[in-house]
Amino acid sequence: MNRDFIASASILIERPVEVIWNALLDPEQIKLYFFGVEVETTWKVGSPIIYRGAWDGNTFEDKGTILEVVHGQKLVSNYWSGFSGLPDEPKYYQNVCYELMSNPRGTTLSVTQDNLPSEEKAEQVQKDWMGVLSSMKKLLEE
Repeated sequence: MNRDFIASASILIERPVEVIWNALLDPEQIKLYFFGVEVETTWKVGSPIIYRGAWDGNTFEDKGTILEVVHGQKLVSNYWSGFSGLPDEPKYYQNVCYELMSNPRGTTLSVTQDNLPSEEKAEQVQKDWMGVLSSMKKLLEE
């Protein structure tokens, strides 16, 4: 199966980098902009990251590992979901990368997710990420 598809989304949030960075790491804020998902991790490279929540009436517990942390600039983890229908094997994990770039109007936040199984899935994941980023923008700019 070809897994070369990537979803990407970005948004300008009219707030400083530190505000966006804190929103990426704070479980209480994450829950507010990320579909009510609860996140558990230490945010240290090599530590596990667990996502718990409900989607379409089904509870889930997805997981991954923190791969890279560059304070205020970049956060990378891998990710596996039981909803994928795929075995919990390294070749089915996806990398999720957040990058922050300061600019005169605020911060551009970009996210990419790789190792997706199809163009259709990449398009859906991109829409989902735009929803998350838009929700974060609304939360942080109010």
